[in-house]
Amino acid sequence: MAKLAGNLWEYNMARVVVVDVTDDYRLMQPPLPSDFYPILRETYLPTYKLVDRLPGEALVNGYLYDWHESPPIEGDVWYVGVVQEALANELLSKTISA
Repeated sequence: MAKLAGNLWEYNMARVVVVDVTDDYRLMQPPLPSDFYPILRETYLPTYKLVDRLPGEALVNGYLYDWHESPPIEGDVWYVGVVQEALANELLSKTISA
């Protein structure tokens, strides 16, 4: 009889930690290491084409996608940086009017 080795969901789902990188823009600072940012949400997302889907995912209301960091080891944590939508719109309007 066949036996399953481990949990199949671990191969199909990725742990995603969403961090707030708004202060980088507010203070015009270079980025910090991923685990230095405040965590807004932790979730699991399907791994299939995750890199392509992340920019369009609505991970936290009122925040926009900024960047992601894929894990160095398969099955490890993905970090996704998001920026407050209000600040992003404010900076964009200043850039357009300048």
